[in-house]
Amino acid sequence: MSPLQWRVRPVLPIAKLLGAVALVVLVVAFGRDDPVQWFIAIAVGAVLIGWAARDLVVPVRLSADTSGIILVTGFARRRHVAWPQVERVRVDRRERLGLRNAFLEIDTGESLHLLSVHELGTDPEEVAAALNALRSNAPL
Repeated sequence: MSPLQWRVRPVLPIAKLLGAVALVVLVVAFGRDDPVQWFIAIAVGAVLIGWAARDLVVPVRLSADTSGIILVTGFARRRHVAWPQVERVRVDRRERLGLRNAFLEIDTGESLHLLSVHELGTDPEEVAAALNALRSNAPL
């Protein structure tokens, strides 16, 4: 069986790169002589470019097969977690300031991994159902 994979939507790194370009355009248009605006624009633009680079270098944030799951941690490091190490897979839904958020929560006992709909490219509820089904069929 081929592993199941969930990846970042391609539109996200493009939007981040466009945001970095928009910052430069705004500073050129409105803050040519202000070094503080240039510094802030360069710093925020660098963060956006780094964030987009991560999405392009490691688009698959989560994959799973019968042996366990592979998660991306840090900038681009992958971590394999065998099914016996996974204590719980669930969806954490919260509402704050009128906005609803849903995160896939993978508890390995020693660490807690949260993945958003943007990182998974689909609804975390669907991913949790697929992971729990795969986990129940995995050999011990």
